[in-house]
Amino acid sequence: MWKEGGKKQTFEWQEGSLFSPPLNTWYQHFNGSGDKPARFLCCTNMPLILNMFHNYDFIFQNDFVFTDRYSGEDDFFSGKGQSYPGRVWDTNFVADVYNFKLLEWKERGAGGTNVMFEIANNTMCAHISEFPVGTYKKGHRHGPGAHVIILNGHGYSLLWPEGSKKEKFDWDAGSMVVPPDRWWHQHFNTGKEPARYLALRWGSRKFCTAPEEEKLAKSVKLGGDQIEYEDEDEDVYALFKSECAKNGFQVTWSPKDHK
Repeated sequence: MWKEGGKKQTFEWQEGSLFSPPLNTWYQHFNGSGDKPARFLCCTNMPLILNMFHNYDFIFQNDFVFTDRYSGEDDFFSGKGQSYPGRVWDTNFVADVYNFKLLEWKERGAGGTNVMFEIANNTMCAHISEFPVGTYKKGHRHGPGAHVIILNGHGYSLLWPEGSKKEKFDWDAGSMVVPPDRWWHQHFNTGKEPARYLALRWGSRKFCTAPEEEKLAKSVKLGGDQIEYEDEDEDVYALFKSECAKNGFQVTWSPKDHK
């Protein structure tokens, strides 16, 4: 990794590592395993930038150096970070998203845990969520662009636009779900281990461009974008019990016990 005219900086990554090149830096990836290919997944806000400026030369021939984002600090990708209220971890490198320690997030229900990542002073960000065996999260909606990568677990998600029929999509570790803009969606763990996912998305808290964050865990009845358990359709829980039964276990958890 290096900025234009600066020294090159190296750091090591592994399966499950998460990082983001600072804006307009040069970077090059090397596979050091020696015996198997390396695969990585990335997201970008390029479609938005193209729509906003609609000038290819300005975007692709722009050598401006953002020294306020990155100036070649030796510890930039060391993994050190800063914790902030609201389960926010500000860092430039996460060594292992599979085992990163998460914090309780009661608002989304089901005894779930979560951490929000602010990365490399970019407006793109990420979060990890996990929820226990035999449970599911509250339905919610938000803007477009959240790429939800299933890290562990087995289950399904329901997705639906306002006023339309719910569609069911099964997933396992390695699956990816991308809810469309303002579609309701809800995640269900029907497997025999906690379900954990990584969401790569737009919506930084440090560099907020929309106020939707404050509505994410607020009841739709109060003007928010979350469906509380007591307000969801009855068929949601019925389907969940049926899917768990197919996998050989009886559900003892009930959303009525988790307001």
